[in-house]
Amino acid sequence: MQIELPEKRYYGIGEVAKAFSVNTSLIRFWEKEFDVLRPKKNAKGNRKFTPQDIKNLKFIYHLVKERGFTLEGAKTHLRENRQKTLHNFEIIEKLERVKAELNKIKDQL
Repeated sequence: MQIELPEKRYYGIGEVAKAFSVNTSLIRFWEKEFDVLRPKKNAKGNRKFTPQDIKNLKFIYHLVKERGFTLEGAKTHLRENRQKTLHNFEIIEKLERVKAELNKIKDQL
């Protein structure tokens, strides 16, 4: 899954939900369910997600939405196999970006 977000220090929950094509309520729910998601909150209580939070959200989205894990299964997977699976996920992301670039070049020819 390709997420289109500009390079910024913090992202609002609306931006994040739009990038993932989900409701903001799902992002808030995942924040409660997964310990790795801890966005900062400003004085008004608005959530501000860091690039690390976005990376964690991508991984959770991959496990739950793309691979079909239950929430409990995803939590267990994050606890037990985090480093190995995260490394594999990062490799897959890089390969998908390369594939997208190659398809762009192919379309231009």
